[in-house]
Amino acid sequence: MEQLKHECGIAMIRLLKPLEYYEKKYGTRAYGLGKLYLMMEKQHNRGQEGAGIASVHLDAVPGKEYMFREKAQGKDAITEIFSRVDESFAGELLMGHLRYSTTGNSGLTFVHPFLRRNNWRAKNLCLCGNFNMTNIDEIFRKLTAQGQFPRIYSDSYIMLELMGHRLDREVERNFSAAKAEGLEGTGITDYIDAHMEIGNVLETTMKDFDGGYVVCGLTGSGELFVMRDPWGIRPAFYYRDEELVAVASECPVLQTTFNLDAESVKELAPGCSLAVRRNGEVGILEIMPPKTLAPCSFERIYFSRGNDRDIYRERRCLGEQLVPAITEALGGDVDNTVFSFIPNTAEVAYYGMLHGFMRQGHDVRFEKIAWKDIKLRTFITGDALRNDLAAHVYDVTYGVVRPYEDNLVVIDDSIVRGTTLRESIIKILDRLHPKKIVIVSSSPQIRYPDFYGIDMARMEEFIAFRACVSLLERRGMKQLIEDVYKQCMKELEKSAWEQSLPVKELYAAFNVDELNEEMVRLLRTEDVSTPIELVFQSIEGLHAACPGHGGDWYFTGNYPTPGGVRLCNRAFANWFEEHCTASGE
Repeated sequence: MEQLKHECGIAMIRLLKPLEYYEKKYGTRAYGLGKLYLMMEKQHNRGQEGAGIASVHLDAVPGKEYMFREKAQGKDAITEIFSRVDESFAGELLMGHLRYSTTGNSGLTFVHPFLRRNNWRAKNLCLCGNFNMTNIDEIFRKLTAQGQFPRIYSDSYIMLELMGHRLDREVERNFSAAKAEGLEGTGITDYIDAHMEIGNVLETTMKDFDGGYVVCGLTGSGELFVMRDPWGIRPAFYYRDEELVAVASECPVLQTTFNLDAESVKELAPGCSLAVRRNGEVGILEIMPPKTLAPCSFERIYFSRGNDRDIYRERRCLGEQLVPAITEALGGDVDNTVFSFIPNTAEVAYYGMLHGFMRQGHDVRFEKIAWKDIKLRTFITGDALRNDLAAHVYDVTYGVVRPYEDNLVVIDDSIVRGTTLRESIIKILDRLHPKKIVIVSSSPQIRYPDFYGIDMARMEEFIAFRACVSLLERRGMKQLIEDVYKQCMKELEKSAWEQSLPVKELYAAFNVDELNEEMVRLLRTEDVSTPIELVFQSIEGLHAACPGHGGDWYFTGNYPTPGGVRLCNRAFANWFEEHCTASGE
């Protein structure tokens, strides 16, 4: 219900033929640029705060620009950018990026790609990515200890400077080798361009980073690379033929753009880089050994487009697996129940849920109950009026639920903050006067922050956490909260690799049903009279439905990297210091 800002989207194209080839075959030198546009539009779901593109020309002469970049802000950024560029922008190397902010940084300055200029062609670097680093403080200290002076404190800019520093060293290595062979002038430049080893740059840069990432880069000398984190947290897919290499965040993007079957698209292995040299040589390099794999399960539940073959099947399975729990919540009264969903990412799980009931022989009644209206502007300053506006973000279909006779089941992909549920959804469903409302989540309870790219990093954001704290307080167990805080502070004195996660002890005090009941109590307003029950996906059900995507830290607290554990301890300590010590508790 609450739209999450999340992982960004990347698009990369390396044309392997001269531009004249595409002009002759496809009627335009901008063939690659057109494909980049399609790839970005097909990933518009991954970023609506800003977008950017970059290109590199391989055959430029001194005095002519060879590395281009355009950026824009807002949901129409893609259209704005491509309305500005023409055929002169089209190069052999192309990069596109769609951005959602996950760290609070906004403005054109923080829109990818980032560009580092230098008069030596090979030292120019353009960088973008789908990433969030958990140890940026450590990297910043390392850079400054080396004498560097980063202009901006963000993981994107610090990565640019660190990688740029290593790129400089690689150029200097080749410069020395060229001089040793007796080369001079442009002969040195040509030697450097021909002998760049981007693997050296990545190995010496990325070993320092903790986080989930897909990092993409172009150099002025014509090197292209895409690297995926060794835990496989963030996704990357690629396609290669004799004409081009293309990379995207989602498999169907490549299938649709280049008219491919799923088997033609490959997933970039964790810890590996796809690299294309200036001469067009394509290789897969293992930069870091793969770690315990934890691909993001939220990609499968919510973030990626549902037209992926496997994701569609998995989302249907997530819905179908909930049938027994929903039946129990209904007391077996399936026949007197109307089933619906919250638009629109829960639609596929909804189909799976219906299919599960029909397989049991039920003549299921299904209707579209909730309608999401345009975003209402909160120009009213009074809290009461503003809350009243928020209650009308959704509307409801009247006349399809028999008042006080029918149950009403609505399924969503996730329940995060609960704000929209409390202020809008539950209230409009209550207007229909069902006998009972069952709200279903195709994902488990979200209990822990994410630090790898999703915009949910504060403990108090989660309705599950607030319910846990509320139960502890109401049952006279507040001391546990302070005990966990003290444990977190002790953990934070250790290195990230040594830390455990005491926050888990809070949730261990209650079972899922107890937390569900407390969430209902917090979500129900005084004007709602209908009985309400929550049903969540189980962790076991999630893993059964989404095999191969075991990244479940937001549900379990099992963070794949040390940085995730450390930041969660810090997030709980921050919450306690803000909400407990400030109030004198």
